[in-house]
Amino acid sequence: MPGGELLSSVHNAGVPTLIGSVQRALRLLEAAGSHSEGAPAKQLAREAGLPLPTAYHLLRTLTHEGYLRRESGVFFLGDAAGRLAGGGLQQKRRSMILDSLAHFRDAVGAPVYFAVYREGEIEVVGVSDTPANPACEEWADFRETGHAHAIGQCLLGQLDEKTRKDHFDRHPVEAVTPYTVADQHALEQRIGSMERMQPVTERQEYVLGTVCAAIPITAGDTAATMAISLPLHQENRLLYVVDRLRSEVGALLSTLSFSISI
Repeated sequence: MPGGELLSSVHNAGVPTLIGSVQRALRLLEAAGSHSEGAPAKQLAREAGLPLPTAYHLLRTLTHEGYLRRESGVFFLGDAAGRLAGGGLQQKRRSMILDSLAHFRDAVGAPVYFAVYREGEIEVVGVSDTPANPACEEWADFRETGHAHAIGQCLLGQLDEKTRKDHFDRHPVEAVTPYTVADQHALEQRIGSMERMQPVTERQEYVLGTVCAAIPITAGDTAATMAISLPLHQENRLLYVVDRLRSEVGALLSTLSFSISI
């Protein structure tokens, strides 16, 4: 039966289902993308191998949706196409970060965190751990409790006084555990005593039974940090692990600096 033949062809795993109009639209986008100064419809149709009427229909649709824009009779890639490309670049950079974190994690034998201070907030960009060495659970918002963990203290220590004051106005220093720094004054004293570009450590200030260390990373005007956490009974490993992390980060710092610009 004809219907049976159709059903068979649809379910034939060796033959993918292709949408011709999508293929044609993509060819037009590729053609437009190859002309930084734009190209007229006739040229794009020719380069995409399409009849001119078909090209016109697709160009109008792509322009309406923002994937192309038309100026003085020529077509350019539009903002929507740019967002697609930007999203792909961001995903690639994030993948680079996660790959680097996995490398550091395996090298030091501990969970590794990468965070930045961006637009007035602490942002944990990536975390890499294993079932044997799990990361610290974010039981209290990292952004609001920056005073209590090594990641936040390291980032806050890289800010100027005005920016740091603004942060504390929005996220006051409050006890998270019995070991959390007592108040803002005590935290400012601690930050003031930190040696430039030296590791920051904390012991059970964010979560009981855990010690953490963070190293500052400078990339232009961006405050960034790499950090590790260990269970309290492995506290004697903390300085060794953070020193190992510093040496590993130094070897890949150019990659991280690029990634921070997401």
